[in-house]
Amino acid sequence: MEKHHIDRINELSRIARERALTDDEQRERGELRQNYLAAFRRQFRSQLENTVVQYPDGTCVPLRDAAQRPE
Repeated sequence: MEKHHIDRINELSRIARERALTDDEQRERGELRQNYLAAFRRQFRSQLENTVVQYPDGTCVPLRDAAQRPE
């Protein structure tokens, strides 16, 4: 996400501590936050898709399947 978008999120947060945000400001902050979270998730998706859990018995299971493995 571009720095000026992050700066705008921070600016709207500072404004919200001083006064109530207008409807347009609330909508803008909501959209910017959604975009920030989406960008953050995209950044780490490939890393998480390639993460494995190694169990004491030596088996390796992809992280997405680890929660389904019976102990």
